[in-house]
Amino acid sequence: MPEADGPREPLDAQAPSGAADRTGGAAEGAAEADRPEARLERAVRAAEQALIEYEIAVETFRIEVENFSRLHHQKLGPMYARLDELDASIAEAKAARTGAPEDVRAAQEARARVMPMPGVEELFHGWMDSEGLFPEAVAMLTDQPVRPPQRVRPSDEARKLYRELVRKAHPDLAQDEDERARRDEFISRVNAAYGRGDEGLLRELAEEWAAGPAPAEWQPSHSEELYARLEWLSQRKELLTLVASELEEGAIGAMLKLAPDDPDRLLEEIAEQLLAQVAERERELAELLEQ
Repeated sequence: MPEADGPREPLDAQAPSGAADRTGGAAEGAAEADRPEARLERAVRAAEQALIEYEIAVETFRIEVENFSRLHHQKLGPMYARLDELDASIAEAKAARTGAPEDVRAAQEARARVMPMPGVEELFHGWMDSEGLFPEAVAMLTDQPVRPPQRVRPSDEARKLYRELVRKAHPDLAQDEDERARRDEFISRVNAAYGRGDEGLLRELAEEWAAGPAPAEWQPSHSEELYARLEWLSQRKELLTLVASELEEGAIGAMLKLAPDDPDRLLEEIAEQLLAQVAERERELAELLEQ
């Protein structure tokens, strides 16, 4: 007969030593992932990436607003100036006919709006100086050939390069102050190239970053630093939200949001409306002068 079974070893003792090691390692890994500092680290990294994406969106919109504003002034500035001049001439013609004090005052105010002001060259970006409209502006108003304003809207490829570079080289990913300074300088060149729509330079900058020293991953040392980091990220987000609101609520930003995919067409539509207003004012002035 078979011998009676003796006392059995505990199940843990029966398991192979390798399986026991794996079980213990998994448990330690889970415990490590669940420790408060690890959860804070994940939260900080997620907040950093979210902030970078938000900064990219805000900066992209800021550049688009700036470029659209430049094109707006280049193309439409002369038309607005012509409308102001016609309004002043109409008011002066009415005042000359009636002699009424209120008409004289209205004519003076209208003329004051079109008087040359310091810095007007910057406002109209080369279309007007202290002496009046440049020949290019006059040509536009008289339907003559004119050199079109420089197109500075970044291409789709430039946008892609810009986003990739900012994600990789953003100063908030620096480990120390020296690395932050290097990234700040590099990102300033990236922003300048993107603002000019210089796709070739953005490619060169991408190669430069790839050839440079690999950025060290930032590792928080204790929970207090992590909490401070989260607080800074939150404050930065609030600041960017204010910047974005100001851009969106501005006149140019509001116009750009009307046609984000085809701003050139929007400018053409506004130009057509302004030309119609110019023609209407010219007819009104001619009728006043004939009377």
